Amino acid sequence: MEALEAILTRRSTRNYRPDPIEQEKLFRILDAGRQAPSGGNNQTNHFLVIRNREVLKELVRMTEKAFAAMEADENTYSSLRHSIAASKKGGYVFCYNAPVLIVVANRRDYGNNMADCACAIENMMVAANALDLGSCWINQLKWLNEEPEIVRYLSELGIKENERVYGALVVGYPATESGQPARHLMTQKGNEVTFID
Repeated sequence: MEALEAILTRRSTRNYRPDPIEQEKLFRILDAGRQAPSGGNNQTNHFLVIRNREVLKELVRMTEKAFAAMEADENTYSSLRHSIAASKKGGYVFCYNAPVLIVVANRRDYGNNMADCACAIENMMVAANALDLGSCWINQLKWLNEEPEIVRYLSELGIKENERVYGALVVGYPATESGQPARHLMTQKGNEVTFID
């Protein structure tokens, strides 16, 4: 798939088959993330690749518990408000049962932490599309990146003391009839462009 086509046809997938991803495809996706630009070429992203079902279940349990303890109002960011409401209802699975969750962390005191993680995640989502895999950006662990229980658990998994999560993505085979991601051009309703000639 040509690069621009992979970018323009990438769509978020929120329903996955349980099938594992081939190691070669996963390595190619991770390489795309590791090759992403970083401020000053610092390359301080830390990728935590979670395929263990029990670990994923525990993260689901902890995120649901943390969100259920939160309150939201009309000023709360809509996706965060949804996570809180769904957690209070019960059965909230922030990672859509995908077989792989890639958590991207960086140093807390690094001024470009979120930007560097964002570049890596976008590269990985585009690479996943080019490899006929679905993906979706996951913000929930970033929203909870100071939640003590989650910070402790992630440190047990390998996140360093001076690191925090600034984004994540899930990857897998979409639960579509074809097993392929949905690919279509979206109608643009925002993202204004102004030319200064």
